[in-house]
Amino acid sequence: MNVILISLLTLGILGAVAATILFLTAKKFYVYQDPLIDQVQAVLPAANCGACGFAGCSGFANACVSATSLDALLCPVGGNAVMQNVSAILGKTSSEAVPKVAVLRCAGTCEHRPQTNLYNGAKRCSIAHNLYSGETGCSFGCIGFGDCELACTFGAISINAATQLPEIDENKCTSCGACVKACPKMLLEIRKKGAENHRIYVACRNEEKGGIARKSCSAACIGCSKCQKVCDFEAISINNNLAFIHDDKCTLCGKCVETCSTKAIVEFKLKVESL
Repeated sequence: MNVILISLLTLGILGAVAATILFLTAKKFYVYQDPLIDQVQAVLPAANCGACGFAGCSGFANACVSATSLDALLCPVGGNAVMQNVSAILGKTSSEAVPKVAVLRCAGTCEHRPQTNLYNGAKRCSIAHNLYSGETGCSFGCIGFGDCELACTFGAISINAATQLPEIDENKCTSCGACVKACPKMLLEIRKKGAENHRIYVACRNEEKGGIARKSCSAACIGCSKCQKVCDFEAISINNNLAFIHDDKCTLCGKCVETCSTKAIVEFKLKVESL
């Protein structure tokens, strides 16, 4: 009987000592977390995409609480609506962000960019890009195996079977940038949506000289500078035989679209159906 009591007493003492050590250790290494972080995180979309520049929604919530102003912070997935909720919780100012969307800078459909060879490897853009230049004469064009589609967690991208190019659903795109990171050819870009989804951009990344680029793809930019010359707002620059339209300067006048001989400059407008 004494042995049992001694054993129980010993175990009880050891348990109490262990509990005390654990309590003191927890107190020593306790890290305080502002309860506002959990409140902010609760109104975030929980996409954990990293488009905000932080490691997931938790990191973004922490940054919002720590910042003196929310003007430099944005959740691309949640947009202005989410940032207004965050502002209400923290009592901090937040500037209205310009809506953005992913665009494809390649117009090389099968019609404009005929297939010249057949790839018989793994159907991943990243793998094919590292092995060879592509199935067409344009080494800058879209491979079409859908790495961007797989990377998009919002179902906003799908590969068109006829054109072999990705199509972006404007209503689902959150401009998170996952597709931009996934494309080995750097053909996807986040740009301003524009008023009523009206925007103009160069749908080409071919940096070869005009004649070579045109031979590879009939819709390629040939770097002729005509668009740059007709632009009254200095919104177009030419680098490495390739035109680029800066959406922060573009007024959407459309002069560049009209003057582009290869139709490499794309003008997108929201379609409104009359009743």
